[in-house]
Amino acid sequence: MKNKVSLRYAKDMYRYAQRYCNCLFEGDFSRLQPINPNKRNHILCALSNLSKYLGIYERFQRLVRAYGLKWKLNNADDLLLNRITKVQNEGEVLEWIKQVKEKVVGLDDFMDFCLISGLRVNEALASWNLIIELASQNRLGEYYNEGMETLEHFRFKQIFIRKTKKAFITFMPKAFLERIALNDKLTWPTIHNRLYKKKLPLRFGDIREYWATYMTKHLKESEIDFLQGRISSSIFMRNYFNPALISDLKHRVFRGVSELLRKTS
Repeated sequence: MKNKVSLRYAKDMYRYAQRYCNCLFEGDFSRLQPINPNKRNHILCALSNLSKYLGIYERFQRLVRAYGLKWKLNNADDLLLNRITKVQNEGEVLEWIKQVKEKVVGLDDFMDFCLISGLRVNEALASWNLIIELASQNRLGEYYNEGMETLEHFRFKQIFIRKTKKAFITFMPKAFLERIALNDKLTWPTIHNRLYKKKLPLRFGDIREYWATYMTKHLKESEIDFLQGRISSSIFMRNYFNPALISDLKHRVFRGVSELLRKTS
């Protein structure tokens, strides 16, 4: 599983399987019925993987049907409404970024990195640590294309090209890259604990969402999708879209991220 999904997700699946495996072995899924649908989805996914590994997947399917459980997925309307109600205005996200930069020691550059890149937080962490590691070994050229000013995530497929979550490239000014190289590596527990001590919420997902929304001022939807690692099933995206042929893409990205950085400085 770890080669197809993030390590964090794989660990979550392992913990859920460990905690709820007795439901599968004892043939009693009643314990899962009162759990909220989102969490139950993860538990069912974990038990599904476990049952396949043990060769008892048909037993798992019978139990799901017998207890009337469904793999509930939010439809497009629900997802849109959740986003609208979660963040009322752009100032909320920007103010949170400012608070983290002001109150949490050692995270100001990382917050800017998340804002510049629009990466998922686990991807941003992996990229951040890879930059620091390669820079210390004088091997940053293996990751950073100085001519294009891009971090080429696709060169590290095991880290960034997963089954459902992908990151291909990120435009990154060289000056900011040099700033990152002077920092220390980070881990998710470190970030979580630092924010927790300052009583600040975790809103990294909102940064990615805000980046995608704000960059519509400068980029086309297909360009945003590509830079955030989404390749749709459309014929155009799968067979024709090539960012290398868009000569001004980097300049438009840099124009947008410069505006974003000014908003949180």
